[in-house]
Amino acid sequence: MADMSTDPFTLGVASGDPAHDGFVIWTRLAVVPLADDGLGGMPDRLIEVEWQVAEDDRFASIAATGTFDAVPASAHSVHVELDGLRPGREYFYRFRVGDHVSPAGRAVTAPRPHSMVRELSMVFASCANFEHGYFTAYRHLAQLRPDLILHLGDYQYEYRKDTYVSPDGNVRDHEGPETETLADYRRRHAQYKSDPDLQAAHAAAPWLAVWDDHELDNNWANLAHEKPEIPQPNFAQRRAAAFQAYYENLPLRSSSVPSGVDMQLYRRLSWGRLATFHMMDTRQYRDDQACGDGWKRCPDADDPRRSITGARQEEWLLDGFRRSRARWDLLGQQVFFSQRDRDTGPNKETSQDSWDGYTASRGRITRGWVDAGVRNPVVLTGDVHNHWAGEVKSDFDDPTGESIGVELVASSITTGGNGSDGDPADNPLIPNNPHLKFFNAQRGFVATRITPNELTADFLVVPTVTEPGSSIHSRATFVVADRDRTLHQTHDRPVEPRERRRMASWSVDRMLGVDPVN
Repeated sequence: MADMSTDPFTLGVASGDPAHDGFVIWTRLAVVPLADDGLGGMPDRLIEVEWQVAEDDRFASIAATGTFDAVPASAHSVHVELDGLRPGREYFYRFRVGDHVSPAGRAVTAPRPHSMVRELSMVFASCANFEHGYFTAYRHLAQLRPDLILHLGDYQYEYRKDTYVSPDGNVRDHEGPETETLADYRRRHAQYKSDPDLQAAHAAAPWLAVWDDHELDNNWANLAHEKPEIPQPNFAQRRAAAFQAYYENLPLRSSSVPSGVDMQLYRRLSWGRLATFHMMDTRQYRDDQACGDGWKRCPDADDPRRSITGARQEEWLLDGFRRSRARWDLLGQQVFFSQRDRDTGPNKETSQDSWDGYTASRGRITRGWVDAGVRNPVVLTGDVHNHWAGEVKSDFDDPTGESIGVELVASSITTGGNGSDGDPADNPLIPNNPHLKFFNAQRGFVATRITPNELTADFLVVPTVTEPGSSIHSRATFVVADRDRTLHQTHDRPVEPRERRRMASWSVDRMLGVDPVN
């Protein structure tokens, strides 16, 4: 076992779940990140961790300090929930154990409640498979220094080495077996957290994270695992282990501490009166996928008894719509929301893992925001490893009908390998589903600028993930005007990133103590 003369901050730092008076700051101590027992080579004892929060990145003006007891039972993870800070401003934080000082991270408090702010810079991303490529997109995301980062799931993948092979070949290896035990999940999180580009993204801004399926098991649904034909009697224990490791490795509040197989992850965040984020969990409470999952013609998908959210979360969401006075209501969630019918005839062939497999559940949500008079509903989605933009229809079978919201879908950070560019009109789902307006099969994320008058979404892509250090550009930009609920494309060609993105990288890299990305 390593001793504490070794740097314990190998997994970086993070912040999350900002409020108007504070946020969570996180680290996890590990001197040997991939130790077999999942405990990072740490001594089997309590470690006192000092923390500091400052108003400047040189820590000349200290706003708060304290200590936290990191214990073996929580894999020496640190979650400090701060309050008493000033609203709507930037802070910096760091940790110390003995002579070792962590990298510095940047966090931002939300604006004062009920205030209307001029602008929010928010990015959202999903699906980062370590084996499929380098996390270059995370580095570019960090360089933007946004106010808020939403991660919509598939933060890590559960597979053993070379089980899931990219079309371009796997360029890095997963360590260890398929994750099933608590030690397995802790090691896998540590392997991902050891990546410097992911560390940069965590250090750059506060995260608001929810899971999808691969944090536990592909396409899991409630207590049903991926392949019910293959008995997995330990699935409940596996679920509890995955939930415990997820909490230990993400900057979450104590309200999300797991209790066995249960974990409260859906929650709400307000950014003054400008925006409300309804962060959802479409895995833990859903009915099992209909018709054996997959793309199917499936009458059971329309069963009104079926739910992707569960009754309690659905009522929480509908109540949030009724109470909202925000200019923009954004649903941060995992799987494709709008209809994607790939049958060109009178039947429907849809993905049973998405909201298409729970059409009555989707209908209750959309009617809920319409009945509540939600001013600007926007659905934010991950999961499908491609960029999409579309309009949510009151009736998807009537393409001339009313658009009642928009959906923006982020591609993967790496999953699926390099992908490819092309004419969105060549995707057969777009002419078959005219409410879908854009498709791109490259890797990347979506950067948004939200103001009282409009939401601008920039679909950013990297040309390759099989080699590190790729450049980034904007493949398309869409604008949603206040009260419009339709998409307006401003460009559909590659555009070089704005100069401010390049300049921002110096601050991020200086905090992390690394050279700037070229």
